[in-house]
Order: sequence, then structure tokens, then C-alpha cells
Amino acid sequence: MPLSRHNKRAFDALRPVEFITSYTKYAEGSVLACCGDTKVLCNVSIQEGTPRFLRDTASGWLTAEYSMLPRATHSRCDREAARGKQSGRTVEIQRLIGRCLRNCIDLSVLGDYTVQIDCDVLQADGGTRTTAINGAMVALILAMRTLQYNKTISVDPITHMVTAFSLGFKDNHVLLDLDYEEDASVDVDCNICLSDSGGIIEIQGSAEGNFMPPATLQDMLSVSQAAQPALLSAMQKALTSG
Repeated sequence: MPLSRHNKRAFDALRPVEFITSYTKYAEGSVLACCGDTKVLCNVSIQEGTPRFLRDTASGWLTAEYSMLPRATHSRCDREAARGKQSGRTVEIQRLIGRCLRNCIDLSVLGDYTVQIDCDVLQADGGTRTTAINGAMVALILAMRTLQYNKTISVDPITHMVTAFSLGFKDNHVLLDLDYEEDASVDVDCNICLSDSGGIIEIQGSAEGNFMPPATLQDMLSVSQAAQPALLSAMQKALTSG
């Protein structure tokens, strides 16, 4: 039987994407990022001071935390705080978010401030880490606008926008923006983070079933770059209305 997707979605099509700004009241930047049925709350807080390793450097810092709420999935999972430690998956994802977002900001402009990004998955249906990165990008821009409005900084430190895509490879097809069912069944699972000019920031990928031909990685990159204008348009729309 030929491979097909839910709702007859094309192999290279994104799910419906929406970024709802000012979703919470107190954070300097707040966005509810929705990608299909995946929903991630992204809050950006600005805190005075930087980590010890940056002392006397006159540089700010950006870091991220990621968590899955107990009923974000089909069955309830315990809060990691109740278990006393974060899972390896959580640590990996929050480091990914931090690395990708540090790529787009000139930390020297921030001075003695730390940008804390919190990404909480309210509902998971595949692509939580990429949805978190995209939502955090919008929330980060809003937070920097707040800092400029409050005259904490005078120059916008954002150098470019960052976008992230989840992809899979199955039955010789590249699939863009995997939902949970697809993510659980593909032979190869990949996440690609790009600058708004299409430059590569990070690629994560692994073959969980059959391996893929090397040329498929280039196909995945091409599919991501082709989908980028639509994602950037949704992000810009939110920033304009927010």
C-alpha cells in the first residue's frame, strides 16, 4: 500500500502553525506555540547577573529549560521534580534549545543579564523540541522588545531568526513535521535548525530502523529550506500582532 499521511497531508507540508503572543501575564516574552496538536508554552524571563564563568566578560547569557507536563501525553507521566532528577532526554532537549537560541543573539549587548527560556509542553503530538525552539524564538524577540522599551538595552541584540523542523524517512519518502504516530514509525528521525537565511545551525538525526542513503540528508535539508518561508511568515504574523 502506498505511504499516505493523516488528513492527506503532503509529504513536505507543515501542520497548521500558530503562535499566540502574551499568553501569560508576567514574563518579558510569552508565546503559546501550536503545531498541529502539539502545544508548548514558551516564557522568556530576564534575570540580573550571569553565571560565574562569565564574570568580568561584560557578556550576558542565555539558557533554557524544557519540561513535559504530567498529562501532555496519552498517559500521565510523573513530574521529573518528583523523581529527583531530569531524564537524559530532557537535558538533551533543553541544551539543544539553548544552543540554537544563543546562535541568534549578540550576548555582548545584554551586559550583566541572563535570558532564561522555559519551554513547557502542554500537549505532545510529535515535534515538541522543534515547536519549543520556534515558539521560544518568537518569545525571545518579544522579550528583547520589552528590554528596549524599558531602556535596559538600547540596541536590539537579535541578529537573525531561527527555525526548527522535524523530519523522518520512511519507504523512500522524506516526511516533514512528524506527528507522534509518524515519529514512532519512521526509519530515520531528524531535527534540523536553520537561520532565516537557510544556514544550518544544528542537525540531530538517527536511524532507528533501516539506514538512509547519504543523499537523503540533503533532501531533508532542501525540504526544510523550502518550508521555511511559511514558518517564518507565521512567526512574523505573531510578532506584528503581538
